[in-house]
Amino acid sequence: MKDYLRKHPQVRTIRVAAADLNGQARGKRIPARYADKAVKDGTRFPFSVLSLDIWGEDIDDSPMVFEQGDQDGVLKPTERGFMPMPWLEAPTALLPIWMFRENGTPYEGDPRHALNAVVKKYKKRGLTPVVAMELEFFLIDDSGKTLQVPSSPRSGKRRKAAETLSIRALDAFDTFFTDLYDACEAMDIPADTSTSETGLGQFEVNLMHCDDALRAADDAWLFKMLVKGLARRHGFAASFMAKPYKEYSGSGLHTHFSVLDEAGDNIFDSGGPKGTAALKHAVAGCLAAMSDSTLVFAPHENSYERLVPDKHAPTAICWGYENRTAAVRIPAGSPAARRIEHRVAGGDVNPYLMLATILGAALIGMEDEMEPPSPVTGNAYAMDLPQIPATWDAAIEAFEHSDMLSRFLPKELIRNFVLTKRQEMHYIAELTPEERVELYLDTV
Repeated sequence: MKDYLRKHPQVRTIRVAAADLNGQARGKRIPARYADKAVKDGTRFPFSVLSLDIWGEDIDDSPMVFEQGDQDGVLKPTERGFMPMPWLEAPTALLPIWMFRENGTPYEGDPRHALNAVVKKYKKRGLTPVVAMELEFFLIDDSGKTLQVPSSPRSGKRRKAAETLSIRALDAFDTFFTDLYDACEAMDIPADTSTSETGLGQFEVNLMHCDDALRAADDAWLFKMLVKGLARRHGFAASFMAKPYKEYSGSGLHTHFSVLDEAGDNIFDSGGPKGTAALKHAVAGCLAAMSDSTLVFAPHENSYERLVPDKHAPTAICWGYENRTAAVRIPAGSPAARRIEHRVAGGDVNPYLMLATILGAALIGMEDEMEPPSPVTGNAYAMDLPQIPATWDAAIEAFEHSDMLSRFLPKELIRNFVLTKRQEMHYIAELTPEERVELYLDTV
């Protein structure tokens, strides 16, 4: 980490940042001359900072604030180390950090530690998850009273409708995407294919598969930060909010995963299209946890506007082979690459919590040898199937009282997340629809 700053003497300041429960970057700005201290000794801020509400306010009834005196945690650098922040004009380095207690043990309210604990459970069984994510987002001109797609830097024109898989739509923002891919290279984020999607000004970028789940979540968290920051440099907004336009489909964050054994073999590979018993056990675990974990996949009021039938987001708790109407899909392709695609999460999620929940549920399914229902064929929206919670308050209730989630998510994290969401639900009820869009546009 020290070598980075020596090789980049132009860096004048650094940011140290951790992800809170909403996936917001919380941290400090430090002059580069004092960076060594942040690396060696870490930095400090209150435990309560990782469970602020979406506005960045303390939780009114949080026991951490007054009952416990708002004690400090110790924030130490993650293994990621320094990286550039290409969306800022001044040369600046970002140092991702995560929170520990004074005695050096992980703080259980930190979502990155929650994912790390799940990964360790896999390692104890000699298993390694391999993860890839697909992130959808909108480019938006939010300078007027209504949201609209930005004018093309090439033609000066605005798109009037969605253009699914349109090369023309990608080329219209080629300057932005060229800068984005250059920035991903600089930050070592493995951005792969990009496509124009089904929403107005909506795009998707795929991140390459990775056999380090923590790094995969880091990549997604950093990518969201980068896209939003870089878009502002280009004169418009980029948003991962689940549903900015009622008439168009929302943004998802689909997660693909397989699992390797100690020999490096994919335990989901049966040599054919159906997959192994382990794959079906993992699917069953994901389905069993889905209702209880909806709050993780749809953490905000706006999230539930995306989860409606016939809008390319799953609403039924089911699975299927090569079926995008199902919540869990088994893609076609080479048996060696057999994997599970979890399709419920919106683009507005915290990647660490999302991945901890998906992998944790899959592992329970494998450990308990759960059996899934029969895979669906055809349109899952038209079938009589168990449904994902349709409202925010129902999802909060299910998350709080879940026996299954408590097997792999820390009790303190569950408590803090519930308190955070209940406070947000209370205050968002007082906002107009326009104020709600303004809130989520830049934050999530």
